[in-house]
Amino acid sequence: MTISKKHILGMLAISGVLLAYKSDKIGSVSTSVNSFVTNYADTTGKYKDWKVTGGSRENIKYSKLKQINTGNVSQLKMAWVYHSENNDNTKFGSIQCNPIIVDKVMYGVSPKLKLFAVDATTGKEKWHFDPADSTVNKTWHRNSVNMNRGVAYWQEGSDKRIIYTVGPIAFAINANTGKLISSFGKDGGVDLRKGLGREESKIFIAPTSPVMIYKNLFFLSGYVGEETPGYIRAFDVKRGKQKWVFHTIPMPGEPGYETWEDKTAYKRMGSTNSWSGFSLDEKRGILFAGTGNPSNDFYGGDRLGKGLYANCVLAIDAATGKLKWHFQTVHHDVWDMDISSPPILTTITRKGKKIDAVAQTTKTGLIFVFERATGKPLFPIVEKKVATNTPIIGEKLWPTQPFPVLPKPFARQILTENDLNTLVSDSSQQDIKKRFKSYRSQGIYTPPTKEGTIIFPGYDGGGEWGGPAFDPESNILYVNANEMAWVLNLVENEPAKTTAQTNLEAGAGLYNKHCMVCHGPERLGAGDYPSIVGVDKKYNLTQFTELLSTGRRMMPGFNHLSKEEKNAIASFILDLKSEQAKPYTGPSDTKTAKAPKPSYGSTGYNKFLTKEGYPAISPPWGTLNAINLNTGKYEWKVPFGEFEELKKKGIPTTGRENYGGPVVTAGGLIFIGATADGKFRAIDKKTGKILFETDLPAPGVATPAVYSVDGKQYVVIACGGSKWGGKSSDAYVAFSL
Repeated sequence: MTISKKHILGMLAISGVLLAYKSDKIGSVSTSVNSFVTNYADTTGKYKDWKVTGGSRENIKYSKLKQINTGNVSQLKMAWVYHSENNDNTKFGSIQCNPIIVDKVMYGVSPKLKLFAVDATTGKEKWHFDPADSTVNKTWHRNSVNMNRGVAYWQEGSDKRIIYTVGPIAFAINANTGKLISSFGKDGGVDLRKGLGREESKIFIAPTSPVMIYKNLFFLSGYVGEETPGYIRAFDVKRGKQKWVFHTIPMPGEPGYETWEDKTAYKRMGSTNSWSGFSLDEKRGILFAGTGNPSNDFYGGDRLGKGLYANCVLAIDAATGKLKWHFQTVHHDVWDMDISSPPILTTITRKGKKIDAVAQTTKTGLIFVFERATGKPLFPIVEKKVATNTPIIGEKLWPTQPFPVLPKPFARQILTENDLNTLVSDSSQQDIKKRFKSYRSQGIYTPPTKEGTIIFPGYDGGGEWGGPAFDPESNILYVNANEMAWVLNLVENEPAKTTAQTNLEAGAGLYNKHCMVCHGPERLGAGDYPSIVGVDKKYNLTQFTELLSTGRRMMPGFNHLSKEEKNAIASFILDLKSEQAKPYTGPSDTKTAKAPKPSYGSTGYNKFLTKEGYPAISPPWGTLNAINLNTGKYEWKVPFGEFEELKKKGIPTTGRENYGGPVVTAGGLIFIGATADGKFRAIDKKTGKILFETDLPAPGVATPAVYSVDGKQYVVIACGGSKWGGKSSDAYVAFSL
């Protein structure tokens, strides 16, 4: 039955509703009816559901729903809360999952990577699957916790599946029951360490982003260890059999092989992975991916050359794995400028003609826009000369880097003394000036140094893994950004010792080589990485060496290290005196290494901060940007996020670090969490003005999902907290009118 405006007016009149209004109110009743008719409209169809991470395979994070709109969003209320770990605070932790909603059921993961299904209208649990439970997951049970940003749904008739990954295992789960599908792989799981062409026992892989599904194939790459290649692979969704592999580090005879000076790179090099996920053009059958840099992140002396297909936007034939086109956004990356979010698929208007396009935001703050089928740039891209004078032995930086003429960068790319923080005390200002003068700061792509190089935009962007949202009605792209400077200090690795060592001596050297980049020379942590001083109170030798194998959240596993090497590191970090005194019996670089080791490491991921803990640069420290992709011009730019204590002092909104993306709707709104201040906000997409904000149980470091059930619109976000510390939770919170 079609319900018309006339029918509704008739029903209201019969019920006496219209008679209750005076004549001067009839207009507002009519307006309300117009709104009701619009909001009652069909809630199925393209961009009206959220069956895929990012809302659609184009990954544009757009919803056509508009029951919640600029006129009523101030009335938004909490609809339900689901505690994915039963509100057990020992199991709280970061949740970066963008849940999916299919047939009135929401699917997502907990901080401990339990897969769950809940009623999307109430938050009541239907079932959960715990990968650590050996009674239901006899073959693949595991206790380690890596990151997971979403799950994927596939259906053929009555066969309904959720495909999701936990560490190195891809699982197929019955979407109705939460049980493993035993015919998939082995006992419901596929071991992703197999099929990469490397020694399986030394591989570490833990996909963090959801798989993408096309017909009966699913695709993944993932978070990998330093000696594990991030190849993109396709698997059969029914049986789990690997169907094809795209070598992101090309083999001999493959295009791109010539871009590596070391012709054995394909045998030993790691990363070049698509850790941020995918988008898919179903009509053309093209899979789109962005890749990261090769290992190690900051020294390229052992991987000279452009190094395809690192730091590339890739267009791959989804059926065959054959490359259609590519574009490299950073040549010979030594700044950790991975492509940090999936490409998004858009259609823009140019000279009155609609053009299917792909847009890629980046950590550098640059946006690259290409014709989707061919890879032809839709805005000119210029190769500009960059600094190459480096004191680092063996390094050879690439002389040019690509810069699009439009859009202009959405994050600052150069830091001078005039850009330093003036909100802090005089003594603090003098301190940051003194430190700044000791660093090398020549803008984006400043060569790394031992003394200190400013990385700006920083390791976390610019743009981050949440990626942008895109409104196909206006062709406006919305992207949140970080503005944080970091300091890169290289350190020369000690040459391998040929004399006998104790576990303590070997452990200290192995720590410097493999662990210092995150936890620092004094093990105090830096940036987003924690201190590991005192971990001896939490782990014994066996537990710690297991952790070194499995990894945890942002920490990769080190399966390429031998048992003796792991024991030596553990003895050093856990301060096990008896173990430290024992002779080291493991391999040394000079005896068993299959490839040359990097000559330089890094002292860690160090933010450039004031004594008070604020960014050492002037605000804004986080922004939200609206960019018209038809023209490449900005519609607006606003600070995003705030420090409550600065707000109380009357300091205008400074912006703040943020992770997790926005969603844009036909109701005129942008929904976003993401910020360290723990707020959830609804923002007018035309102006950037905040129309609604509320406190979450913990920061919503995730992308919201927007959906409708039985004519009622909801928006839901995971609220696990973040790597900044502070509040944590296991909650998913849904809002509605």
